[in-house]
Amino acid sequence: MAPILVKSIGHTTSSIPRPHIVYNFQVDCDGIIDILNKRYSEFATLHATLGITNFQLPPKRLLVTTFIPSAWVDDTLISERKAGLEEYLSKLLQVPEYRHNDAVQEFLEESIQPSAREFELEDVLPSTLTKKAADELLNATSSFIAASYYASWSNIAPEKIDYSKFDILFFAFAIPNSSSALTWDSPTQAILKRLVTSAKNSGKGTKIVLSCGGWTGSGSFHSIAGNSANRSKFVSTLSKAVSDFHLDGIDIDWEYPNEAGAGNAYGSSDASNFLLLLEALRTALGPSKIISAAVTDLPWVGSNGKALTNVSAYASELTYVNMYVSCLCIFSFLTLSEWCDERLPKGCPPTHYIQNYDINGDWSSAPGPNAPLGNHCGNSSQPAYTAEAAFLQWTKAGFPASKLLLGLPLYSYVLHSSKTTLSELVLPGIEEESIDEDTVGPVRGANKTPTSAVISDEVTTEASANLTKYWGQQVAFKTLVSTGALVKKADGTYGASGGFKRVWDSCSSTPFLYNTAQQTVVPYDDTLSLADKAALAKAKGMAGCFTWSMDQDDGVTLQNAIRKGLGK
Repeated sequence: MAPILVKSIGHTTSSIPRPHIVYNFQVDCDGIIDILNKRYSEFATLHATLGITNFQLPPKRLLVTTFIPSAWVDDTLISERKAGLEEYLSKLLQVPEYRHNDAVQEFLEESIQPSAREFELEDVLPSTLTKKAADELLNATSSFIAASYYASWSNIAPEKIDYSKFDILFFAFAIPNSSSALTWDSPTQAILKRLVTSAKNSGKGTKIVLSCGGWTGSGSFHSIAGNSANRSKFVSTLSKAVSDFHLDGIDIDWEYPNEAGAGNAYGSSDASNFLLLLEALRTALGPSKIISAAVTDLPWVGSNGKALTNVSAYASELTYVNMYVSCLCIFSFLTLSEWCDERLPKGCPPTHYIQNYDINGDWSSAPGPNAPLGNHCGNSSQPAYTAEAAFLQWTKAGFPASKLLLGLPLYSYVLHSSKTTLSELVLPGIEEESIDEDTVGPVRGANKTPTSAVISDEVTTEASANLTKYWGQQVAFKTLVSTGALVKKADGTYGASGGFKRVWDSCSSTPFLYNTAQQTVVPYDDTLSLADKAALAKAKGMAGCFTWSMDQDDGVTLQNAIRKGLGK
């Protein structure tokens, strides 16, 4: 193969969202010539992602662009970066391990126009920027959101919350009913009032948003959204709740439009009716209130039974969508025969159970990650169900990155298994090769082959952490700590203890614990994996992150790691 030739062919400027510089390169690969147009910040993000140390980018010039706004600085900066970026890209593409890296391949594709949140100060045209404007821009681009769900059944008193750690708290749940009203558990309204009062008294600016629905509370959405009178009544119900409780907004957690979820009624018009509901709610609440929707890795299912390919109209009404990436709020099952009757024409053995959202559980001897960051080994049978894939799927469908909140689980699953690696999960009683993804639908799984796992340093204690009583259950991160399976170390990270070993799954960028004597495996997320996901949200220009749920943290240790990953 002939060397790849890179040549700087100039630069252009763009005025949206602010005046900035785009560098133009010609890339010649065996006579095939492509034109690459990139901002400096895109090079910087790639450099950080690859962790390159043997050659460098041209340096950042933040002080220059902040304090010397003049035309000659434009020329000096641009000339320096043209030459430096040409040299950098030439070196990068000569190294096979970099050239074939997924991040590099994505980089070589056409750039997307940055939003105001994604805009980087280093990309600015210096002569257009005053110090005041630079300060405003720095503040705007660093205001990523760190949010969480506060469960009404939580044992955390609203008065005890450190509100400085949370920009938004989503209060879960009020349940929509068949009368287009809300059903509340007996103490729920009183707790919500205390939460709103405590948040406002804290002076930290934390917003309180009421979440309606949830896994077991979505049974009435189909009938509410599908009828004009019902929609109108429900919007009035939500508007009154916002007014009565002095809320900052409403979160619609419909699980899911045009899908059964926990056995709910559904229909082919659900997605379009949901848009009508959102439009009416936005009109009623006005532009300043938050309206969010809890979603999965893929956009809502349309009338053709497939994920919508254009959700830009929804984005016009929503402040955020909260992306649950292969994580589940409520642990729920349906019989395998019921699931197969719906998905497979011939049905399946009726004696097993599957989880309707995560596939990792006690029914399988081959555990997989709970919430993978990405498909980093390229061998996942479900590549659409990762944080990285979810971002691409939603933005490709027209939803702005700046309105996406990435969901992060603060819980794990305790699995009855003697495995010491994470590997492909298949439905019980079905041979792996017999599964047809197009027929069966999304199976939340892991990797087809065991990972090149690395066992971390083990923190030894005399006590044995027995997790066998939790087999098949969802457990909070703090439970792994309180049982002694994890121990917090001096540096703030967590090590395995009580007879467990901790392993890092490089394919999903998540850790897991195992104890072969107990035949127990625990895929989970910790300070490191959560910080990685938060850093992804920041790098991609998302709105930020949220967690389910704040009461499952070990104090605020995980929340602090997420905030750090977001640069807060």
